[in-house]
Amino acid sequence: MTALPQPALAAPPRPAPAALPPQTIADPVHFWNDVLMEVVRREGGGPGPMSRAAAMLNAAIYDAESSYQLKWKGKITSEPYIRAEKYAGWIEGPDEEERVVGRTAYNILLGLYPSQTNYLDARFRERFGTEPTGFDLLDTTIVGPMVKQMRDARNGDGSDNDQVYVADNKPGAWRPTSYPDMVDPGCTRDSQAVTPFWGKVKPFALTSGSQFRPPTPGLYGTYEKLLAGDAYKQQVAAVRAVGADGPTKATPKIERTPEQEAVAWFWANDEDGTYKPPGQLLQATREVATQRKLSTYENARLFALVSIAMADAGIAVRDVKYLTPIDLWRPVSAIRDSGLDPDWKPLLKTRAGVNVTPCFPAWASGHATFGASWAGVMKRYFGNDNIAFTMTTDEPQSPIKSRSFTSFSQAAEEDAQSRVWLGVHFPWDAEDGLVLGDRIADHVYTTKLRKL
Repeated sequence: MTALPQPALAAPPRPAPAALPPQTIADPVHFWNDVLMEVVRREGGGPGPMSRAAAMLNAAIYDAESSYQLKWKGKITSEPYIRAEKYAGWIEGPDEEERVVGRTAYNILLGLYPSQTNYLDARFRERFGTEPTGFDLLDTTIVGPMVKQMRDARNGDGSDNDQVYVADNKPGAWRPTSYPDMVDPGCTRDSQAVTPFWGKVKPFALTSGSQFRPPTPGLYGTYEKLLAGDAYKQQVAAVRAVGADGPTKATPKIERTPEQEAVAWFWANDEDGTYKPPGQLLQATREVATQRKLSTYENARLFALVSIAMADAGIAVRDVKYLTPIDLWRPVSAIRDSGLDPDWKPLLKTRAGVNVTPCFPAWASGHATFGASWAGVMKRYFGNDNIAFTMTTDEPQSPIKSRSFTSFSQAAEEDAQSRVWLGVHFPWDAEDGLVLGDRIADHVYTTKLRKL
């Protein structure tokens, strides 16, 4: 008797993803931005690369979250940054939204910061209770494509340009600012100028880093005309009076108030070990988003818009600093090298007490440009500038750890002015940075992630 063929044994089902461990941070967008900020504290580096990383992270999260919404909620209410897609799947898996966001975020950060693999793995385990290398079908159906499209979009964007900067020796031109009484080993040579060609990096939304380039002080055309102008002399006098670390024989009176000094330090975040200026603004974004009770999809869009604007702000302000006719020297050079006061020092100093000034040209202010690009997106996103909120600082030398504001613009303006009070910027650096940042924000908000 012929035996009947036996049916093939079915493959054992793959284990379902385990339930998430208890969470102290409910929203995955907030969690992975916190991870980014801790990576920045550990890695150090300039605000340009940090803001690029934030834009890559949050734009990829947003497209991944949009794909989840498109697949399981049937629609999205704003356009993706690159592309969202309905991925394969019959039923929504457990914690699928969390897994789509988290696995996308982890892989973007891993590609950006491979030296932080152990830390990123630990945070992944904290969030999911599993290993990041464990099987998840979402890696194939949607996470992989989202990560790849972002990496492909940024490959060859100019962020790895290692050209060496050569400073002009003319009065008025930026130069390393190490004096015997304020030696900064990180700024003794032209070649140590920080990210001198970042202005050539491919933007995330702008057509180029020079798209909204402000006119002053480049309108003078030459350093000789600049230094001869009354406006320049007024700029030097203003920062000399409010930005000094202490009185000197030639500058006996400081006009900065105690509150201005505290505010100057609140916004600093210059040294490695802090989350840097873009990180402070991402933290403020989280505070406002939590206060307004945004959903994960709403958070993803807000953080992507803010991050794209700040990334382009970092590119545009470096264009102004290095790629215009005037690479403006810092106030300490203007005051000392011209003979106005050979003992003048800026308020800004390291935790070791050494007075320093950032190792790149003054005009325009990066803090001002970042702050205005952030505020510009926030007020457009919420349709209202006058929203009260409280934010914090990572700056270890700040005597105040939180500060409250009645509007986004108020915070941006204070951020800009803080650099004059620290003695590292002229007033027009702050003013032009504010205008530049808001123009970037308007362009980002009206061209990217628009409501459908």
